[in-house]
Amino acid sequence: MRDIFTVVKFTMKDMVKRKSFIISTLIILIFIVVGFNVPNLIKSFNGDNSGNKLLIIDSKNVFEGTLENLKQMDLGYEFEITNEDLKFEDVKKKIENEEIAEAIMVEKQEENVKIRYIVKNSTMINKVPDDLVDTINSLYTNMQISKLGLTEDELQSITPNFEFSLEQTEKEKASGNVLAMMLMSIVLFYAIYFCAYQVSSSITTEKTSKIMETLVTSTSPRIIVLGKTIGIGVVGLLQMIVIVGTALISAKMFLEPELLNSILDMSNITPYLGIITIIYFILGYFAYALLYALTGSTVSKPEDIQSANTPVAILAVVGFYLSYFTMMNPTSELNVFASLFPISSPFCMPFRIM
Repeated sequence: MRDIFTVVKFTMKDMVKRKSFIISTLIILIFIVVGFNVPNLIKSFNGDNSGNKLLIIDSKNVFEGTLENLKQMDLGYEFEITNEDLKFEDVKKKIENEEIAEAIMVEKQEENVKIRYIVKNSTMINKVPDDLVDTINSLYTNMQISKLGLTEDELQSITPNFEFSLEQTEKEKASGNVLAMMLMSIVLFYAIYFCAYQVSSSITTEKTSKIMETLVTSTSPRIIVLGKTIGIGVVGLLQMIVIVGTALISAKMFLEPELLNSILDMSNITPYLGIITIIYFILGYFAYALLYALTGSTVSKPEDIQSANTPVAILAVVGFYLSYFTMMNPTSELNVFASLFPISSPFCMPFRIM
């Protein structure tokens, strides 16, 4: 037992002192902090002059002043309504000068009303937002109905309020934020994969350097493999905890509550989930680490380790994608299989529990 602790201690010190480990960890943490600050950086670059201001131009007064009701609705826009006869070039200048973010031009044609939705760049916007379409359609419809002089009962009969609900026949029901589960599954995969890969590289290096044999003269190869596996695993687990902790703290500090709730459902992040994730990290790491230790023991030169590790790498990728693509439906039979299959279970089961 003392020999194992000696190997574990030596391996942990060797891992932590490596420049590659320190630099890669710092880069990941910096990317996390900067990434969660992207919305704030965008706001600072854009300034407060345009924001989410939406200009609506109804030069022919097609909506007869009813567009002012948009200002009372919570649609995520700051509306500016005008009846001026502005042309496309005028709107273009306003957008370029950052006076407005977007614009809508209402044009009356013979049989219909044409709505022109104008943005600065349409590469990321494929259509007019659905909430605006529904709201504008509703305003125009209500305006036309009011002209018919219908009673309140007649009006309600032709505009009923439908209440939609989604129900399922199976007893098990899936919940939680799929995006958060997928992102955390990726983090868990890379933590397990790269930590396990280090075991193979470390054992191959040990076979050529003989440092461990000098440090522990009477130990067996089995003790060396087990000690290195535990040492690298402890360092990897601590690294993962630091990365995930930094991400959660950065999200809480730098993201607005509404945006944070839309990305990550914090109610699902519980101590129980944290314990389960750590347990599956340990089990998954040991499974892949021992496989990589096996491949590392079959080669004698560090330059041959890449080709020797290929079969295990293929298994890891298959296991990850099996869990990743079945996560959309956690109650499916395929996801149940992925949760129990050893090569995919570490990447699937914690977030199936979520």
